[in-house]
Amino acid sequence: MTKAERRELQERQRAEKAARVSAGLPASGRRAAQVTAQPNSGFSPNPSKSLATSFPGAEAEKAIAAAESTGQAKRREKLTKENGLFAHLDPPKFANTASAPKDLHPAVVNVGLQMAQFKICGANARCVATLNAFRKTYLNPHISYLVTCRPMAVSMGNAIRYLKYEIGKNLELPDEDARALFVEKIDNFIRDRITMAEKVITSLGLQKIQDGDVILTYARSSVVQGLLLAAHAKGIKFKVIVVDSRPRFEGKQLLRALASAGVPCTYVLLTAIGHVMKEVSKVILGAHSLLSNGALYSRAGTAVVAMSAHERKIPVIVCCETYKFSDRVQLDSFVQNEIGNPDELVNDQHNNFGHSSVRYHDSVRGSTAAATGGSTTGGVLSGWRESRDLKLLNLLYDLTPSEFVTVVITEVGLIPCTSVPVILREFL
Repeated sequence: MTKAERRELQERQRAEKAARVSAGLPASGRRAAQVTAQPNSGFSPNPSKSLATSFPGAEAEKAIAAAESTGQAKRREKLTKENGLFAHLDPPKFANTASAPKDLHPAVVNVGLQMAQFKICGANARCVATLNAFRKTYLNPHISYLVTCRPMAVSMGNAIRYLKYEIGKNLELPDEDARALFVEKIDNFIRDRITMAEKVITSLGLQKIQDGDVILTYARSSVVQGLLLAAHAKGIKFKVIVVDSRPRFEGKQLLRALASAGVPCTYVLLTAIGHVMKEVSKVILGAHSLLSNGALYSRAGTAVVAMSAHERKIPVIVCCETYKFSDRVQLDSFVQNEIGNPDELVNDQHNNFGHSSVRYHDSVRGSTAAATGGSTTGGVLSGWRESRDLKLLNLLYDLTPSEFVTVVITEVGLIPCTSVPVILREFL
C-alpha cells in the first residue's frame, strides 16, 4: 500500500468514526455493528448520517466543527490569546491560599501572595521579604512555592544560592546550631549585600550630583530614591524629572517621597520623554539585574530612556548592588522575560494609589455603559478576551545594551557595565 493510499484509508476511517459518534453510536466499528444488529436496541439510523458517510471530506469538516464546539474550542481560544513571539514564557501566575500546600509556613505563604499581587515590588524588597520569611522556617519546599507565585528575581536566586552554599559547608553541625548559623547568615547577607551596599552606593553617587543638575529617573528604584533624598539632605540644589508608565505607575511612589522631602519635581509619562530630555543633565536609573554581557535588565521602558539620553550625549548612571549581577547572557527581551496580567493594561483605575486613571469620552462612555449594564468601571476594553482579533501583552522588563550605559555605581566602586564578569570572578 502506497503512502497516498494509506492516507486515504486513514481519512476514510476517521470520517466513518466521526459519523458513528455524531449518530449516537459507539466510536468502535465492531461495537456499533453490534448495537445496530440488536432488534430491541431502540436505535434508528439517521438517513442523513448514513448518506454522509459517502462524503468523507464533508463529514470530516462536520467532525472538526463538533470538536471545536467542545473542549478544543476553549483550548484554541486560549492559544489565540497567546502572542507567538512570547509563547515560550510562563503565563501570569495567580496564586491563592487554596493552592498552597498545607505544610508551608504562613510567613512564606503571605510573602508569596504579596509578590503575586505586586504588593511587594522591586528586587531589593522581594529579596529582603523572602529572606525574612526564611528566618522562621527552612528552604525546601518553600522555594518551589515562591516560584509558583511569581518568577524568581535574580536577586532572590543569588541570595538563595548563597544560603545553600553556607549550609553545605556546615552539614556536620547539630540542628540547633545549624539553625542559628542559618539565621546569622541571613542577617549578614541583608546587612552586607543590601543595606550597607545601598549606603556605599549613595555615598559614591553623591559625587555625581552637583548644584543645578536636572536629573531624570524612570519608575522607582529604592536605591535611586535613597540617593536623591541624601543629595537633597546634603544641601545640593537640583531638580528631578520622574518618568513613569502604565500599568503600575511606580514612579508616583517615588514622586510622593521626593515631593514630601521638598525636592523640586516634574512628573511625565514615558511618551513625553522626547520633550523633557532636552532639559536633562544626567539620567540615574535602577536595575533589576546586570547581565554578564553588560546588558541592563530592568523595568520595561528603561531601554527607551537610556537610548534617548545616549542620543543626546547625556550620561546614563545605573545604581546596582553586586548581588544583582548575573552570569546569564541575554541579547534581547524575547529569550527571557516576565509576563504580567494583561488585564492591568485594560483596567488600571484601581491601582496602588487609590485613584482612577481611566478617562472616557462621552461616546465611549455611553457604549461602555451599555455593554456593562450602565457601569463604566470595566474599562473600554473590558471584553477583550471575547475578541478573537485582539491580544494584549504586558511585559515587565526590557534589556538595555551596554553601549547605552555610561557607568554603574556599585558598592565596590564605579565600574563600566562590561566589568560584570570581572566582579563575578574576583569578588563573588
